[in-house]
Amino acid sequence: MGSTTGSPIDDIAYLARSEHRAPTLVALTVRPRSRSELWEMTGVSSSTIRRTLSEFEERNWIRRNEYQYETTPLGAFIASAVAELIERVEIERTLRNVWQWLPDEESGFTIEMCSDAVVTVAEADNPYGPVHRFLALIRETDQFRFVGSDLALLEPCRDEFCRRVIDGMQTEIIDPPSVAKYIRSTYPELSAETLASGNLTIRLHDDLPPYGIGIFDHRIAICGHDPDSVTVRVLIDTDSQEAREWAESEYSFYRRQTPMVPLETVID
Repeated sequence: MGSTTGSPIDDIAYLARSEHRAPTLVALTVRPRSRSELWEMTGVSSSTIRRTLSEFEERNWIRRNEYQYETTPLGAFIASAVAELIERVEIERTLRNVWQWLPDEESGFTIEMCSDAVVTVAEADNPYGPVHRFLALIRETDQFRFVGSDLALLEPCRDEFCRRVIDGMQTEIIDPPSVAKYIRSTYPELSAETLASGNLTIRLHDDLPPYGIGIFDHRIAICGHDPDSVTVRVLIDTDSQEAREWAESEYSFYRRQTPMVPLETVID
């Protein structure tokens, strides 16, 4: 009979104290496994896995069926919560140092929208990781929309981005006038060729969010950048329906306020 002395925190602490315990319990919810299989899977000693299984049995989390072990409904209930907690902590750890660059709660954005997302963070050994991920998404879409200050994201890949537009990617961008002016004046020939394709629409808005929202055929992306260093710190992309509805709503909000302006006018 499992003991119910102590507090729920004691059982949580028990699972957390050794890295193999939670994965072992979760693994047993997938299918029955033998002790030797669990020993090989976890990498702990045979005596440790034997003791762990005994402790699980004492709590009525698992039961033995001949030479294999499987979770009880109680164990499966705990394992499901533990697996979700581990997933949440993994997401939080990924976002912890870049959360300041992402949309705040007032915008309607929530961390739950990141649950199944690809999170690409600029690391010291891969500072252009988010830009490379953005290019991969651009290569797979026929339509693209973007709202926000896009200079940090688009300038590092301007040649390939413009080539995709020229080759037929239907694109609409809502830009601050200062960014549109910079691109137009710094890359006049490339800008002229891109505009001449007829596949690019620029809309100007002088009060855009400090982050960027990209909408692709099947995914949406959120770009967080450091305005001081003008570098992309993180790119989050997802096919979540909830995230897409949020992105579409944000884009529509700014689009309604922005008439289409010929780009040539921003340098007059």
